[in-house]
Amino acid sequence: MANIITKELSFEDAGLVSLTPELQDLLRHITQTLDVSIELAGSSHLRLTGPEDKVAIAETVIGRLYARLSQGNTMSQAEIEAAMRMASMDMGRTQNPDLPPQAFELSIPTSRYMVLPRSAGQGAYMDALKQSELVFVEGPAGTGKTYLAVAMGVSMLLAGVVDRIILSRPVVEAGEHLGFLPGDLKEKIDPYLRPLYDALFDMMPGDKVSKRIERGEIEVAPLAFMRGRTLSKAYIILDEAQNTTEMQMKMFLTRLGEGSRMVITGDLSQIDLPNGVRSGLRQALYVVEGIEGVRMCRLNRSDVVRHPLVGRIVEAYESKVGLATTRT
Repeated sequence: MANIITKELSFEDAGLVSLTPELQDLLRHITQTLDVSIELAGSSHLRLTGPEDKVAIAETVIGRLYARLSQGNTMSQAEIEAAMRMASMDMGRTQNPDLPPQAFELSIPTSRYMVLPRSAGQGAYMDALKQSELVFVEGPAGTGKTYLAVAMGVSMLLAGVVDRIILSRPVVEAGEHLGFLPGDLKEKIDPYLRPLYDALFDMMPGDKVSKRIERGEIEVAPLAFMRGRTLSKAYIILDEAQNTTEMQMKMFLTRLGEGSRMVITGDLSQIDLPNGVRSGLRQALYVVEGIEGVRMCRLNRSDVVRHPLVGRIVEAYESKVGLATTRT
């Protein structure tokens, strides 16, 4: 049976614990999720009652919430959930030194805000992004594969660690041939690259993104444009890599130049290649495993950070369909 304890937290700013409607909602969410009772004890104290491990997590989350509010910031429900997951991971790390560093040690600063991991899997992935020159990450939609890779690229560009960011995707046609779509080449391929643009605009003001694209500091291009190049002092991301052929993947990996970092993201359950064409990502995960300087990260449904329904949808597909629709 869990050890039930009561712990009192005190805060310097009494007004901050006056329980505004927003703060009430956030504390109610913590209470419902962790099964911990939270009561106002005077103008600057909160009393927590519940299982000892859950109280410890609630204390950490409320401490982080207080720090955010004291700086004039807010904390969304998604961030509260992320803070609870990371507090749980931080507690586990004291018992298991193999877990990645604490959440705030993994944070990625961008122009707009600080990006924090929202799950243990994301924490391990972000640790790999900080430590390794070549990172592979494979997992389902909604786990932040592309988003976190772009965040790290923006952070390194702003810090001057790299001179440019190169974002690439294979252009795989689904029902329509590019040659029959209206517009010039840029207009034909931009819809395929839109998710990369979306992540960039989330990390930096739009005018700054546009200026850096004009100066060549940020390049968004289809995979075919990478052939014959050597990319030095660049942060290079290959997104949707499950749709590369084996030859394309080998070509891309050998573009890595001096002072560069490379991230390969993909989801082997969503391969859109023609029947009989084997995925370059699947082969690469086998070929490069164990090579010094290469890190491989696997994310799963527990790392989904979009709408909670996305996680349930991924789980349903895994349990009822498995990977039966995945091609080799």
